[in-house]
Amino acid sequence: MSRHSTAVDYAALSREIKRWARQLGFQQAGISDTDLSLAEQRLESWLADGYHGEMDYMARHGRKRSRPGELVPGTLRVISVRMDYLFRGDDGAAVLADSQRGYVSRYALGRDYHKLMRNRLKRLADRIERSVGRFGYRAFVDSAPVLEKPLAQKAGLGWQGKHSNLVSRRAGCWFFLGELYTDLPLPADPPESDHCGSCSACIEVCPTAAIVAPYSVDARRCISYLTIELQGSIPIELRPLVGNRVYGCDDCLLACPWNRFAGTASEPSFMPRNGLESAALVDLFGWSEAQFLKRLEGSPIRRIGYQRWLRNIAVALGNALPDQAVAQALAARLDHPSELVAEHVAWAVARHTETGSRIP
Repeated sequence: MSRHSTAVDYAALSREIKRWARQLGFQQAGISDTDLSLAEQRLESWLADGYHGEMDYMARHGRKRSRPGELVPGTLRVISVRMDYLFRGDDGAAVLADSQRGYVSRYALGRDYHKLMRNRLKRLADRIERSVGRFGYRAFVDSAPVLEKPLAQKAGLGWQGKHSNLVSRRAGCWFFLGELYTDLPLPADPPESDHCGSCSACIEVCPTAAIVAPYSVDARRCISYLTIELQGSIPIELRPLVGNRVYGCDDCLLACPWNRFAGTASEPSFMPRNGLESAALVDLFGWSEAQFLKRLEGSPIRRIGYQRWLRNIAVALGNALPDQAVAQALAARLDHPSELVAEHVAWAVARHTETGSRIP
């Protein structure tokens, strides 16, 4: 990274960066230093407890995740941004209450946010460059070993709640985060303090008791992990607790009282596609692999692949109120060539048989 002239008014530049960020569609931007020593201790303790499950990438890069200057040499400051994604009028709670509909985590209803936000961050960097000349930077949106939530807290965007997600007093929890690592010596913003208080709503509502202590999540029990990250079979004892969640889980966000202040998405790319905000499970289960790939083109859901998609829906159908449509949908997949899919379908069939339903 490069050296910079002392003639630059970095305080004024910081104000301009936040204004430019808003012009680019980010709802908020903040600036932090790179000291993540406390977050590093928490990460290493979490890894030592094995709470990351199969997410080996969380430990793969050593301390580069918690030491920005080791990941990108010369980094002095991190510009963190957030972008709201919840669509106006969403009633996720109603979908969760209907066992025959599939619940998709609200962040995944529209187009994948990674490329969109990374491009906006690069445009922000271009705008900074036009003001101060060339400088060193790298843009990240879940694309490298970055502790985005501790960085965002240090930048004043919110605090990590007891569910481990970032919470903002002005915007709740429904937003994406992104970062620009930079060698600009910008003034750092004051960090946000914790405002969870005695509230334990997220802990109490977690379907699988994955929030094992305030601020500590055992990913191996988390439905988001089970439906997205886990490659193999979902543990049998957890399947009934998954309910109708076919991709991710938002229960802890839905329960957070700070979300009464949540904003709604202004970015059209985040609007729901393919009716995924409230789709019938039997309809989703009927998709062919070609339909899965076509309809979810540009969606973050695509990365789990068709087999895990069917695995997740089979579990949800096993938890659904039985009727003829559910029975027929499961029967049609009983002999699926994928062992992973067939095993979960057989479990769902057996579950309905035990409750008195009959699969033809």
